[in-house]
Amino acid sequence: MKLIRQQCKNNGDADFATSREIYRTLLKRCAHLNKVNEGKIIHAHLLNSGFRDDLVMKNTLLNMYAKCGDLANARKLFDEMSSRDVVTWTALIAGYSQHDRPQDALLLLPEMLRIGLKPNQFTLASLLKAASGVGSPDVLLGRQLHGCCLKCGYDLNVYACSATLDMYARCDHLEEAQLIFDGMVSKNEVSWNALIAGYARKGQGEEAFRLFSNMLRENVEPTHFTYSSVLSVCARSGSLEQGKWVHALMIKWGEKLVAFVGNTLLDMYAKSGSIEDAKKVFDRLVKRDVVSWNSMLTGYAQHGLGKVALQKFEEMLRIRIAPNEITFLCVLTACSHAGLLDEGQRYFNMMKKYNVEPQISHYVTMVDLLGRAGHLDRAKQFISEMPMKHTAAVWGALLGACRMHKNMELGSYAAERIFELDPHYPGTHVLLYNIYALAGRWNDAAKVRKMMKASGVKKEPACSWVEMENEVHMFVADDDAHPQRREIHNMWEQISDKIKEIGYVPDTSHVLLFMDQQEKEAKLQYHSEKLALAFALLNTPSGSTIHIKKNIRVCGDCHSAFKFVSKLVEREIIVRDTNRFHHFRDGACSCGDYW
Repeated sequence: MKLIRQQCKNNGDADFATSREIYRTLLKRCAHLNKVNEGKIIHAHLLNSGFRDDLVMKNTLLNMYAKCGDLANARKLFDEMSSRDVVTWTALIAGYSQHDRPQDALLLLPEMLRIGLKPNQFTLASLLKAASGVGSPDVLLGRQLHGCCLKCGYDLNVYACSATLDMYARCDHLEEAQLIFDGMVSKNEVSWNALIAGYARKGQGEEAFRLFSNMLRENVEPTHFTYSSVLSVCARSGSLEQGKWVHALMIKWGEKLVAFVGNTLLDMYAKSGSIEDAKKVFDRLVKRDVVSWNSMLTGYAQHGLGKVALQKFEEMLRIRIAPNEITFLCVLTACSHAGLLDEGQRYFNMMKKYNVEPQISHYVTMVDLLGRAGHLDRAKQFISEMPMKHTAAVWGALLGACRMHKNMELGSYAAERIFELDPHYPGTHVLLYNIYALAGRWNDAAKVRKMMKASGVKKEPACSWVEMENEVHMFVADDDAHPQRREIHNMWEQISDKIKEIGYVPDTSHVLLFMDQQEKEAKLQYHSEKLALAFALLNTPSGSTIHIKKNIRVCGDCHSAFKFVSKLVEREIIVRDTNRFHHFRDGACSCGDYW
């Protein structure tokens, strides 16, 4: 960039003043490096040169402004141009599309067509990207542009086809995206990435991995976009082994831990139960941005390491990484999960110092923090003093705390507020039923059951699963469908007898059914997570870490039993439920029995 400044100052250099190629090279370099200020210096020099009215030079200058995100100067230059060609229009359309101004990009097409210019494949690709950014539920704009591609003869063009399938994928029309992909004569990495990312966003992990495997078989080298998509699938499902395999491929292909792919890898390890590996990735990132720090803070919070999360946050502030609203949400979540009430209130008040306006999610987390700590009245008062409209989520946090602390009166009040705001808010009926059942109010519990039936609300059945050798083994309570069911039941019965000898006492308060004590104790013994644990003990090497996932909050009795099992078998057991990770080791849990 020093060369740019030196040459621009050297107005007497005849070779520079008359060389279009030097100007163009310098402007392209500015666009590539996002150096808009240096580009403005060249622009000023151009105004005093023989190229001030040269269309090619103005197009290059317009492209520089557009790519650097200086859309005001790009538009000003565009409006001042006495003549424009397809390249001119395409540069401005691409600038609007790439910098989140899709409507402005799309409005240029009718004007372009009105003066008789035909869009090329690059124009259409940028317009299709803009169409997917508008978020039209019926993809009407995208379909019209698809028709335009066909009319202009770009039905086999790899750029136009890739952009079209990406548009359909982003608008959740994956069947149409797949049809375009299958019909493409030639495909590039953009085509593969667009469809893989579409399936990943939609939560169709198996399809995303199938495509990824096909991509490798076709000898198409994955890019950081590819890795980011498949790693997000692993993070969502908690598939540690698959995630490690993808990481190994990244190393094989020489992928560096830069930009979002490094952050996605970090997030995958954290969400798959290996906070140690997440920390290793964090330490090796080429550059750590606020997303990197947020991912690490979230990981520590989810793994019960609240104090470590706060230490990291303070370190982040010391090195002047500006926290955003997500950062504070991560910190407040860490405080909530660790019972750090004073710290949570201090950080909530700190948000104003960094010009971060608390959102509803921050208020929900503060209610959760107060409620978990047993300050239910303070939580209710906090809700009443909120400067924004109450939501079902806020009262849902209080209802969950009331269930935890068996406060029937306040729980009923919170449930009534939720029904007023959102009668279909998930989990409300179940939590209210549990509160009444815990209090022995079986008539009221029965009324809630009737409400659930009348509203068509069904309790999500608890299930747990274990991933082993790329195969998922799923269990429900009293499961008798697994091929190893006899061995699994026998194994748990043996384990149960042994942990009772070292102090385990079944906690029948977690059986919210009207039955006698003996029946309740029997009911406890075949919960889904216990069956998953027995299966893992049967099928994994002695001493190895056991990973179990559960779709709802882990049962309190199972939590107690797992602590004793970890001590008995001398193995770490990691359980991921909907709220967090529980690391059971040597008879204790990382959550400190606070979850």
